[in-house]
Amino acid sequence: MPNLAQAFSRASLVPAVAALLFVAAGPARAQSANTTFFVTSAGPGNGANLGGLAGADSHCQALAQAVGAGGKTWHAYLSTQAADGKPAVNARDRIGKGPWVNVKGQSVARDLEHLHGDTLELARMGNTLTRATALNEKGEQVPGVPFPGAPAPAPANEHDILTGSQLDGRAFTDSADHTCNNWTSEDAGSAQLGHHDRTGGPGTSWNSVHASKGCSQQGLISTGGAGRLYCFATGETK
Repeated sequence: MPNLAQAFSRASLVPAVAALLFVAAGPARAQSANTTFFVTSAGPGNGANLGGLAGADSHCQALAQAVGAGGKTWHAYLSTQAADGKPAVNARDRIGKGPWVNVKGQSVARDLEHLHGDTLELARMGNTLTRATALNEKGEQVPGVPFPGAPAPAPANEHDILTGSQLDGRAFTDSADHTCNNWTSEDAGSAQLGHHDRTGGPGTSWNSVHASKGCSQQGLISTGGAGRLYCFATGETK
């Protein structure tokens, strides 16, 4: 049985510990609130069936909300193709004007032109979206192609990011499916993918490297993906 002094001492620790936890969480929460770009920590789980653009945007918004960044409007970096009398939508036209930084305040790109290398000079310069800066909403690195000599077992490669876009951030204009039926199919079709770690062939683009092997979750996993998305703050508030 603790005496009165011991009971008082223990009781006094409770608010002190709570205060320390609050102080420790404060900087991380503030960093999350200031972020304007992240890779999703997970996809919705239905392959490339995201529920269309609205469903993808909702996924980005929910993940941002969970880490204290829900005061911004978040859009998934996705293009759609012209279909059923509706015009194509370009990913680059959905994400605002920048600048974009990750959870740690590291720059990803200063504006749309920098992000996509719209001029020869900007293309030579390149943006700063790399394995080190393309963090998820929690500030964690996303598994990519294992580095040579990395300790085994390495995490499964998940560098494929759904975009449905060409290098310039615009939708494809041919008749092939590059968006898994505009992000509503988890069966037939294919989706264009980028590599967040800028590694692996046939190119090193962050937003347009190769097509997926189908639209199912397993199809995305088979080429090194998990149905992840790029999420950008548009500059608008909720």
